[in-house]
Amino acid sequence: MPAVAERWEPRDKRKFFTYLLVELVIMAGTVMLAYYFEYTDTFNVHVQGFFCYDNAYAKPYLGPEESSAIPPALLYALVAGVPTLVIMISETVLFLIQYSSKELDSQEKTMLTGDCCYLNPLVRRTFRFLGVYTFGLFTVDIFVNAGQVVTGNLSPHFLTVCKPNFTALGCQHALRYISHQEACTGNQEDILRARKTFPSKEAALSVYAALYLASYITCTVKAKGTRLAKPVLSLGLMCLAFLTGLNRVAEYRNHWSDVIAGFVIGVAIATFLVVCVVHNFKGKLLLSEDPPQDNMPNAPMMNMSRVESPLEKYIASQETDDEDEPPQSFKERILGFFRWIRGRFGHFEHLQNTRQ
Repeated sequence: MPAVAERWEPRDKRKFFTYLLVELVIMAGTVMLAYYFEYTDTFNVHVQGFFCYDNAYAKPYLGPEESSAIPPALLYALVAGVPTLVIMISETVLFLIQYSSKELDSQEKTMLTGDCCYLNPLVRRTFRFLGVYTFGLFTVDIFVNAGQVVTGNLSPHFLTVCKPNFTALGCQHALRYISHQEACTGNQEDILRARKTFPSKEAALSVYAALYLASYITCTVKAKGTRLAKPVLSLGLMCLAFLTGLNRVAEYRNHWSDVIAGFVIGVAIATFLVVCVVHNFKGKLLLSEDPPQDNMPNAPMMNMSRVESPLEKYIASQETDDEDEPPQSFKERILGFFRWIRGRFGHFEHLQNTRQ
């Protein structure tokens, strides 16, 4: 008999839509905050000074970000597209495998979300995992942009794009510290970009996407023959993220500290979402075939055999045989229990001798 979805009470329906509204508001606020950090000048970048002829900031400038070996457009496309495709395809395949292995009439194939609509478990799981992943992407972007705005850390090629006039600044020796913003004469956009390197956004986004997707593959795919395939694929994704950070250092676009900080942010956010939010991607693709106990009042109960302890037998015998006697003290009950045990062992030895 197919399981019938239980209709919600009006109060439960209000709670559901309240929770949904709160989540949508949080998601919208996260997207808006990321937008203000990324595309507006609402938050001013901290202007950090530098020493004259500082070799840490005098590396060559290899061109804009688009000329990098891993340009931002390619990185963002991979970070957004690959996990989305993998999760959608995997959830669809797993759902179809489980769906085809069951009888079509043996269970309910939809999940009730309110009195007005029904939601397929495939859609529910896919939207849940992708929604959490998207929220994590914007969260990583906010953390990274906040760190860049607050610190204003200089890139390795800062002096190359800044083009300061060392003679006018009085840089007769390298220990002179320059703190005013007007010291630079180069392109203002390049200078602003060179002041936003800590932590590395590319490193944070790449390791976040790699760890989230690797965790999904490890926790979700349970097919035979994947004992080595899953670790290889997961470690391959982490290796690509690591190479992304190495590329940022090799092209003098970030310091080692910038890349390490980005890795820490990406790993921390991905771990938190996987463990605490999606609970290691646990969840049923379909509803259980067996209806709940509350819906089966006439179902036979399974009797489980249970071994009673000697103390329980003694107490039961005392309650049935000595109901009319006055209550005994704790000491008398303990002594009586041991006498009863000794009598049981004597009876057992008598049976053994009789059999012999």
